[in-house]
Amino acid sequence: MWRAGTWLSLAAIIGIGSVAHAQPPASSSKPAPSGCETAQGSVYFDFEGASRSTCYVEDDRTLSILVTPEHLPPINPSPWYAFRYRSVEGGKLTVNVRYMAARHRYAPKWRGSGDPAVFSVTVAQDKDAVSITLPPGEGVVSGQPLVTSGHYDDLLGKLAKNGKGKRVILGRSHDGHPIRAVRLGNADAPRLVVLLGRQHPPEVTGATAMDAFTLTIAKLIRSGAIDRTQFQFLIVPLLNPDGVARGHWRANLGGVDLNRDWGTFKQPETRAVADWLARLPTQVRPALMLDFHSTNRNLFYVQGDEATAHEKAFLAALLGGKETAFAGFPFKIEPRDANPGSGTTKNWFNTTYRIPAYTYEVGDDSDPIAVRAAAEALAQNLIPSLDLALKGTRDK
Repeated sequence: MWRAGTWLSLAAIIGIGSVAHAQPPASSSKPAPSGCETAQGSVYFDFEGASRSTCYVEDDRTLSILVTPEHLPPINPSPWYAFRYRSVEGGKLTVNVRYMAARHRYAPKWRGSGDPAVFSVTVAQDKDAVSITLPPGEGVVSGQPLVTSGHYDDLLGKLAKNGKGKRVILGRSHDGHPIRAVRLGNADAPRLVVLLGRQHPPEVTGATAMDAFTLTIAKLIRSGAIDRTQFQFLIVPLLNPDGVARGHWRANLGGVDLNRDWGTFKQPETRAVADWLARLPTQVRPALMLDFHSTNRNLFYVQGDEATAHEKAFLAALLGGKETAFAGFPFKIEPRDANPGSGTTKNWFNTTYRIPAYTYEVGDDSDPIAVRAAAEALAQNLIPSLDLALKGTRDK
């Protein structure tokens, strides 16, 4: 049963067909960057995570928004939209969402009041637009559930408390937002695991996996199952706070895809992590890096032919043969050679430290319960896999 205040995903019931494309307004009409309204309905972009879209009035009960990337051309377009609306009693409100330089990716998620049976979605045949019909009332529509700064403040608090860790600020973004992290384990523990998330703002399913993964790690440290004298963790769940707050498709406020900035470190967010690593005591060395993302399916990008014996042993221990082991979360393993100069997190950590460095990708529409369960199971096996890989390569 649907209840007001819950998110309703329409991935399974989206109709494919034509959609009325919004036409440019008449010369007397001016676009309103903050939103638009009529006597019958309104759309606004005045909250954290809202897309920076332009809104046009087509008629009293039809509004259109143009969703544009923060820079061109976008890499792997992820057209993010999020808006709040109001629709008065007496009829439906239709919002046409048009994408610039992209095709439809995220099925609308609705949180609001009114009859859920009225909420319907039609995607254009060429997928460059989507028409959303909304019931009378108020609510929020977004490409994925909104996961913003308040969520991460709560998460970091839980991690620090459950894992007996310490919250730290690594640096600040272009907009002055702190790059927050938590450090679990002893500061002089020789092996460091780096966990990163939300380099790309819309990739919320990856954040779901990271939440479950890191909370499990914290519990294992607290219970003593992970030896805090041997392992420590740097957890940075929101590396792109500006992009998340401003509703970006992919980049930070500098207009840069952070997952292409590793090695050059021209952006303050990536530089904050690199500077923190550079200040580590000499006896502390990174042992593993996981970077959480979302894409169209569940998969892990791992080292390819360049992988060392230790890296191959770790892969076999953590993921090998488990592609269908987690109910509701089948995944693929995609080995890709580190490509020097590409600036990805995975490549930089592997090349710099010669360690396993994976991109942990979660499908856009993956079941959240299955995502969490798989992440918890992988976290449980993380340190045993590192230990087994190290022992195996030493014994050879």
